Amino acid sequence: LQSGLKNPLDLAIIKAGQPAEAKTFAKIDENPFDFVRRMMSVIVRDRENNTLLITKGAPESVLEHTAYYLDRGQAAALDSAKRAEINALFTQYSLQGYKVIAAAYKPLTPGKTSFAIEDETDLVFAGFLTFFDPPKASVKETIAALTQLGIKIKILTGDNDLVAKKVCRDVGIPADNILTGSDVDRMSDEALARSSDVVSVFARLNPVQKNRIMYLLKRKGHIVGFIGDGINDAPSLHTADVGISVNNAVDVAKEAAAMILLEKSLASLKDGVIEGRKTFANTMKYIMMGSSSNFGNMFSMSLASLMVPFLPMAPTQILLNNMLYDLSQVAIPTDRVDEESILQPQKWDLRFIRLFMLVFGPLSSVFDLLTFGLLLYVFDAGEAVFQTGWFIESLATQVLVIHIIRSKRTFLQRRAGKWLTVSTLGVAIGGFLIPYTGLGAFFGFTPVSPVLVLAMSGMVIVYLGTAELVKGWFLRKYGW
Repeated sequence: LQSGLKNPLDLAIIKAGQPAEAKTFAKIDENPFDFVRRMMSVIVRDRENNTLLITKGAPESVLEHTAYYLDRGQAAALDSAKRAEINALFTQYSLQGYKVIAAAYKPLTPGKTSFAIEDETDLVFAGFLTFFDPPKASVKETIAALTQLGIKIKILTGDNDLVAKKVCRDVGIPADNILTGSDVDRMSDEALARSSDVVSVFARLNPVQKNRIMYLLKRKGHIVGFIGDGINDAPSLHTADVGISVNNAVDVAKEAAAMILLEKSLASLKDGVIEGRKTFANTMKYIMMGSSSNFGNMFSMSLASLMVPFLPMAPTQILLNNMLYDLSQVAIPTDRVDEESILQPQKWDLRFIRLFMLVFGPLSSVFDLLTFGLLLYVFDAGEAVFQTGWFIESLATQVLVIHIIRSKRTFLQRRAGKWLTVSTLGVAIGGFLIPYTGLGAFFGFTPVSPVLVLAMSGMVIVYLGTAELVKGWFLRKYGW
């Protein structure tokens, strides 16, 4: 008869109960659930005008408000011995991993018209409702895999510490040191922030306490993901860097989440982490290559304008170069990624990108200058031949250098994926062939001698070899 959203435990009670019996009662009022009381009550009246308050909630909360217990259909005084017996039973269920709800009731004065939470006193303890929701067999394997990926797993739960410890041990999460909600309330932000780094399990938390822990973890510089499906999880889902919910979660949790899992398996989290790190690593490849190439080309174009009495490359030729260059990199998302880039989380590092650009950008400019000298003083190139020769060399070096900078290892140790190899080699070879086609004539290129083609090819090979050596030095000096 309760109003509001029903959680999975409520639905299990309704499914297992006798709905027909509820029709003999009329609901009069309700004391809604809140996370401070950890209990709720409905007030009902039967056909004989008897008024009854029925309460359910966390056992420790309900038992605090009980003075009697149900003994063979009669209310008997709840003395210390019987209370200890009931608490021992609760502990026994919790140690086995059962979720436990206490049920209690209280007859109210006939004719009473106003009701409040103050009526939830001197209750008659009726018994426990126990629920078993074992973790899937795959959870332990998934948690181990996430731990290997450098992700710390923490449990923030409203369940009691005994249940939390049992479940955590079953799935391989250290649970020797547990903080409860009451512990959290007694701790300062500084103390809780320190503890949150070393404690893996927090039990009997309300939404405010969960959110506080999330905030302190973020304040310490951690990137935090949070998965939850209940109303009490909504604040933490919103606070987290990545809030994750599930398809059968309550609407408010799904609305607060950034991602919703459609599969009923935590393995999708592991797959998502791996794919995310691959995406980040491949994105970094493009950024490093693009920033260094663009910086080098801009520098080279400025120098070339001082060295030759004509445009070193026509505007349409530059546009063609850029289009082919971008086309060659379309396959980067399919490229292989180094294992070390997957095993540990990576962070955006603008300083590293700037250093990379300042090292590899001028390196490409040095080879551009060598190309200028070769074209001007060895081949005595005019405007068309100069533009053609530099187009060939510039496009090939820009496109093929991805094979050098895409991995910490050498080109021979870690080769690119199939589609990236096809796209880059295809564009580089196409750059050599374009001057001999009608398209080349349209863009102002001219066929060049085989000797010049060999010279440009040699320049590209020497550049790639030098880039490999510089990469090794860069790794030793700045890391990667």
